[in-house]
Amino acid sequence: MMLAWHWPWAALAGILVAVAVVTLIVVFARRRDTNDEAVFSLDEDLNTEHASRLFHQWRVVNRVAVVSMAIALAIAVALVARPSQVGAGDERASSRDIVLCLDVSGSTLPYDREVIDTYLELVKHFEGERIGLSIFNSTSRTVFPLTDDYDLVTRQLTAASTALKGVETQDDIDKMSDADYQKIADWLEGTQNRKDATSLIGDGVVSCAAMLPGFAYGSASEANASRQRAASIVLATDNVVSGKPTYSLDEALDLTRQTNITVDGLYSGPKSSEGEQTTLDMKTAIESHGGVFLTQSNGRSVEELVRDIQSRRDTESNSKAKASMTDAPGWWTLALVVAVVIVLTCAWRLKR
Repeated sequence: MMLAWHWPWAALAGILVAVAVVTLIVVFARRRDTNDEAVFSLDEDLNTEHASRLFHQWRVVNRVAVVSMAIALAIAVALVARPSQVGAGDERASSRDIVLCLDVSGSTLPYDREVIDTYLELVKHFEGERIGLSIFNSTSRTVFPLTDDYDLVTRQLTAASTALKGVETQDDIDKMSDADYQKIADWLEGTQNRKDATSLIGDGVVSCAAMLPGFAYGSASEANASRQRAASIVLATDNVVSGKPTYSLDEALDLTRQTNITVDGLYSGPKSSEGEQTTLDMKTAIESHGGVFLTQSNGRSVEELVRDIQSRRDTESNSKAKASMTDAPGWWTLALVVAVVIVLTCAWRLKR
């Protein structure tokens, strides 16, 4: 820590005021001394040992009082200048925008819940990140837009996890009550508005990208690409398309790359399908556009994959060493109090 003065000009002003006040006191004191007054000699009275000792004490106390007053005045001037401490430290604030882009076709729903549950834990440690959730099948629905209101995010993710709890296995689906079925139907509402089409992944990615600032449908200019916050999409799908999409996955990734949006792929499907051509095509498309593609190979769970993606992207791009200045009047105030107490004590002693 280094000592600095927040208002150094105030100290100079205080010194000038103090000098002016002292000068005025001296001038008026001299004018008053010019008046003729009766003079009495105390030499004979002070010749005694007791009187001499008292006079010596008076002079010592008087000098201590003057010195203490001078010190108190100097400290007061210093406090006016606001003594501060300057320290350097890491000021960290994440500036990431994250969109969870979940395929909610029947084959991926069990894996979507694992992704949601993992982010439900991760969001507890977010500091400045904005997160949004979009789900898609043949059409897309925004569950909640980009926000750093983590209470809202937690409520929405919890509701989604609860709704998806009953569709993890076929047995779960068979045991669903009418109320549970209605709950999942309400959550999925708006994602199946096109007939004879499911899991239109490219369209889903474009809809997710549209939630991020600077992205416009069908265009990707340099003006749109300029952004102040890092943007990423976590795409969870098995890449099994049924129907004719407006955008293919490659076309959607071309648009996101041109607007500096990173798309990371998370394979949400059975391990037995990881070697299929659709999965390999997704891996190639994601990685060729600068994203990370992960599967559940080698026994890794969906939770581990999500945390892997999060750790790779969580680079704290806004982490900078910044100097901070904080007021530090502590010892100065204590010294001023001590000096004032000494002055008052001396004044009381002199009055006696």
